[in-house]
Formats: sequence, C-alpha cells, structure tokens
Amino acid sequence: MTTAEADPATAYEELRVPVPGGGLTALRWPAAAAGAPVVLALHGITANALSWARVAHHLAGRVTLIAPDLRGRAASNGLPGPYGIPAHADDVASLAHALGLRDAVLTGHSMGAFVAALTAVRHPGPFTSLLLVDGGVGFPAPAAATPDELITAVIGPAMERLSMTFADRDAYRDFWRAHPAIGPAWAPWVDDYVQRDLVGEEPAMRSSCLLDAVRVDGVGLFAEAVLRAVHELPVPTELLWAERGLMDEPQGLYDETRLTAAGLDRRRVRAHRVEGSNHYSILVGDDGARVVARHLLAAAGLVTSAV
Repeated sequence: MTTAEADPATAYEELRVPVPGGGLTALRWPAAAAGAPVVLALHGITANALSWARVAHHLAGRVTLIAPDLRGRAASNGLPGPYGIPAHADDVASLAHALGLRDAVLTGHSMGAFVAALTAVRHPGPFTSLLLVDGGVGFPAPAAATPDELITAVIGPAMERLSMTFADRDAYRDFWRAHPAIGPAWAPWVDDYVQRDLVGEEPAMRSSCLLDAVRVDGVGLFAEAVLRAVHELPVPTELLWAERGLMDEPQGLYDETRLTAAGLDRRRVRAHRVEGSNHYSILVGDDGARVVARHLLAAAGLVTSAV
C-alpha cells in the first residue's frame, strides 16, 4: 500500500504483528538504503499512524519510519482491552521485538509521547534516544476530579466527535477543515490522515477510535507511573513543544513556566519551542513536520545538529 503522493520516498507498506489479543497494524516507510536507522513513531489519543506521513516525507528515505495504529484506533481498533498507557507501552515493545529493532529512535506525539516515555523506561533495550512532540510531560490531576472531568481536561471537544456520525467522507472532511488548529494546515496528506480514521457505511460513518479505549487512556495520563516516566528516562531525550494549543489558542500545553513547574530536568530533557505551531500543526503541518524530521535525523546521527 502507498500514500496518495507519487513520491517513492514516502511510499509505505502495512504490517501486522502479534500482540496480546490479536494483531497490531503498523505502517512502514522503508529507507532508500539497507541498514539505515529506524524511527518508531507513536500517534496521539484519537489519531492514527498516518499522522506521521508528512514527517516521513521530510525524512526523504534516509531512515525507516514505522508508525503503528495504537490499540483501539484505525486498523488496530479490533484489538480488545485492557487499554491504557502501560498496555500501549507493552504493545510498542512487542512491535519492536517482532521487527528485531536495535538502536532505534523512539518518538511520540501528544499521548504517544507519554507512551514513548513509559516505553523507554520499561523497555529500554531497543532504543537509543527519544523525541517527545508536544506531550510526555504531565501534571498531577486536580484534587477530587472525576474521570469525566479528567477526560475533558485532556481532549475536550474530541470526545464529542467520537460519538458523532457522518453522512460520507466529504462530511468528515468538512468537519476537519473547519477545525481551527487543523484547517489552516490542510493538505492532501492531512486528508489521508483523517480519512484513515473514518469507518462504517454511509450515511452513518464514524471515527474508528473506540470510546472505551480513549476514556481509559485519557484518565491513564494522570497515573503516577506515567507522570514519573519523563523524570526517569534512560536515554538522551528532546522535547519539541508547540507555541499554541489544541484549538489554536495562544496558550499551548507547555511554556517555560509550565515546564519549570513540572520539575523537568533540562539536563535530562532538552526542550525547544516550535514557533508558529499548534498542537496538531507541529506534526501534520508542513513546517512543523520539517522541524520534527530534522530532530529525528539528528537523533539518528544523520545530521550533526537539528538547528
């Protein structure tokens, strides 16, 4: 299977590897040369593997990029529970083992960054470095907050989408093009990414994301082990944080004050603001994807500096 682009450097293939409960689907963009470094990339809480397509474009075949559809999403939505950040970390370790990965770069966006951090702590063997993209650094849950309040704090309006139906693919496309953080970044690869999420039959198509999986994962972001992971990382790590938020609001998930309040050790995790980006465009926008790709190439030892 290939992307809609004719560029051979960004053609991908679909894999399926065994994990508890069935098979985990992953996309692989092979490197142009044998023996090239490998990057394992994890998507966000209601996303899918194609969120990494533009990064693959900017990697230009210099590394092999592997991105799974995490349990409960897209082509992996048939996998049963248990869900949660530890379950995803175990799935990532199973994927790395099945593919025989060694000395790989691990990266994740949003929830995927938290999964990546926990994976690096619990299953460090296959990975030599870590890149967190607007995620991975968490904050304790407010006292007495209910699970529904925690979910709203994490992803807010995205939960409503998971209960909606859409007449056809054009209706889903229109929904996303109106999104204040994604619409301005709209491009063919963004369309491919959001269409991968749509399942079912007209006139009642819906998101592939399982609501139960998203609920468990969202609450799990506040678990002690998940919050602690970024402070215990055994490999060199960088954090790229977006200037703006999930709805393109001026306040992003992070800023220097918030990172300091989280107790982030800058000797352990080097943090960089990606100017002009929001929570989504830092990954799927062309400019953001170019920055992410540059940092991944540096992490893989293929360029001397990401700056």
